Amino acid sequence: MAIPPTKSWHKHAGTQFETQKQSVSGSRGTVSTNNPLASAAGVEMLALGGNAFDAAIAAFFALGVVEPMMVGIFGAGWMTLRTAAGELIALDNYSTAPAAATADLYTPISDTWPDYMETVGNKNRIGHLACGVPGTLKAWAEVVETLGKLDLETVMQPAIRYAERGFPVSAYLHDCIVGTQEDLAKFSATAEVFLPGGTALKVGEKLVQTDLAQSLRAIAAEGVDVLYGGALGQTIVDDIGQNGGIMTLDDLRDYQTIQRDPVRGMYRGYELVAPPPPCSGGLHIHQILRLLEGYDVTSMGFGTAPSIHLLAECLKIAFADRHKFVGDPAAAEVPVEWLISEAYAAERRGGIDLNQARPQGAGTFPSAESGYTTHVTTADADGNVACMTQTLNQLFGSKVIVPGTGILLNNTMALFDPHPGQANSVGPSKRMVSSMSPTLVLKDGEPFMALGTPGGVRIFPSVLQAIVNVIDHGMTLQEAVEAPRIWTQGQELELENSIPENIRAELQKMGHNVLPVPVIAGGMNGVLFKDGMIEGAACWRADGSPAALSGGSARPGTRFFA
Repeated sequence: MAIPPTKSWHKHAGTQFETQKQSVSGSRGTVSTNNPLASAAGVEMLALGGNAFDAAIAAFFALGVVEPMMVGIFGAGWMTLRTAAGELIALDNYSTAPAAATADLYTPISDTWPDYMETVGNKNRIGHLACGVPGTLKAWAEVVETLGKLDLETVMQPAIRYAERGFPVSAYLHDCIVGTQEDLAKFSATAEVFLPGGTALKVGEKLVQTDLAQSLRAIAAEGVDVLYGGALGQTIVDDIGQNGGIMTLDDLRDYQTIQRDPVRGMYRGYELVAPPPPCSGGLHIHQILRLLEGYDVTSMGFGTAPSIHLLAECLKIAFADRHKFVGDPAAAEVPVEWLISEAYAAERRGGIDLNQARPQGAGTFPSAESGYTTHVTTADADGNVACMTQTLNQLFGSKVIVPGTGILLNNTMALFDPHPGQANSVGPSKRMVSSMSPTLVLKDGEPFMALGTPGGVRIFPSVLQAIVNVIDHGMTLQEAVEAPRIWTQGQELELENSIPENIRAELQKMGHNVLPVPVIAGGMNGVLFKDGMIEGAACWRADGSPAALSGGSARPGTRFFA
């Protein structure tokens, strides 16, 4: 029996909306992911005595099986972590370009939008040359080893089980296969998994991934070095080399995660902690919140034309700065402190007209970062919080499964600017810019909320809006992640369809080129600490299903026998 949606409405609101899902709450731990089997894997770790970090990594291994279009062990990502002792960590496990990569690796087809990021033969998006050196597997193992309470083999067991025994294909996964089947069919090992007999897997049909299960078993038994320099890695780079790619075993062997100092800042009494460059998400969340602090956002109301207009103008400023200033800090200086300073915010507020849309910045090429990613948020009663966004970049990454391994290769090289001479141009062993925004919110030094979402360049604007929804508009976490979203990077102002026609008309009069769309970004999920409980929520834009663990051991001395 379907549970009816709950209508949410806020004082002064210009947009009413209905939440489609329900939150959960647990005293011992909560796991929010974009698939119920992944959430179950995480809760299984909590029940086994593991902590939030074990739960998050078990969930990600599981997502690599049940949400294979979004993430896998040959992917990339960012993590914001908080330990029970209060340590704050930003872990960069994004992929890097192979050492043989050069600025002219791809041939651009245009110097102008919308084809600016496109290349001849689509080689930066599809096939073996599109693959960056992966960071997911190494980072996941490091988190378990250094912060978890369980071992790698244990946290991998649910994923191995799902791969060996199979699981029913959801409508979400089916639609993703159908939408990419032309490219999936170009690679025989990929087609065998997702297009058996030449037809996309149907909703409810069981997906069994025997080769992937064997690869996961090898990793569980031998450790991650079997991929980063061992036999499994050799199999993969051999296939890449035989098909026009440039990644080598040395690239895998040399890959390192980077522990960076997170970007931290205050907003209306709350402290926000998020990843630093070359991840742009945390930087621009802080930048926009600094801008918004100069306005009475609460009185503007949620989803009104004035509040949407203000958000749009702030987003245009952030995207103009993103293109000009953000790249790999190892290759170019990124002026983080200046961009998030009150002085710079005050300067840019002077260019915002609250009644009329204006161009903000010049010469900004729109980014083409993929919206296909996934996110996991976990927390436990000890105060450990894991907020992690991970990806293959586009749907099914490069579309390549290496024969005999079941492993999908990422296509993160598509995130580089294919034009030489830019801040984010291709370079040897270089990290590319990302919009990921796994964000932790503290109140008086203690965890208050953590959340994130997939969605490419729509990630940080969406996470920002959820934070504002809670802090300024008084929404519950469930309402905040499901509320209608807006987005722009200087061209059309995208509004989700549930924003009313009269609001759209007002924004059009203010000078915005309004474009109604069904979805902005992806399935957001998060946790919120309240009254000794940990609430979990996930939104309607993916298969998200939070799960929580309460209860505990029997009371000491309790017995039912004589």
